[in-house]
Amino acid sequence: MARIPYADLTNPEAKPLVERIVAERGGVLHLYQMLLHSPPVASGWLNYLTAIRQQSTLPGGLRELVIMRIAVLNGAPYEAEQHAPIALREGVSQVQLDDLDNWQQSKNYDATQRAVLAYTDAMTKDIHVSPEVFAAVKAVLTDRLLVELTATVGAYNMVSRFLEALQIHSHDQR
Repeated sequence: MARIPYADLTNPEAKPLVERIVAERGGVLHLYQMLLHSPPVASGWLNYLTAIRQQSTLPGGLRELVIMRIAVLNGAPYEAEQHAPIALREGVSQVQLDDLDNWQQSKNYDATQRAVLAYTDAMTKDIHVSPEVFAAVKAVLTDRLLVELTATVGAYNMVSRFLEALQIHSHDQR
């Protein structure tokens, strides 16, 4: 159960954003139900995450692999539950999802995925990225993709930290 109640979606200040979220995403997930306590924060969050997920040129499979790895590293089950079906639609295999705990020992990832996962681990666990890890990811991504990857890792670390601090879970009742 979330640590504070979910926002009132009928609040006049939140209503236009609720309508936008429903139009764009089909419904208001628990994450946005919590964010809507502050409509300006929810609006900025929606714009940022829409840019990351829908306007970035980072391949969807890489994006979702990153998001799922962050969910594993940060112990964020809601994030994993929301993104596992998306990851599968984007071409990530179930075996790859199952192997994310020990991706370093798995043979189920190609060189680009391995470089991206190492970069994700470094940004998430260590904050600082070693020259070796950076060189490996720089060798397989353009500058634009590297910026988009870095923003994606940062964004989804933000998401998982928000979810876990407020204990937002998919089984919560509204």
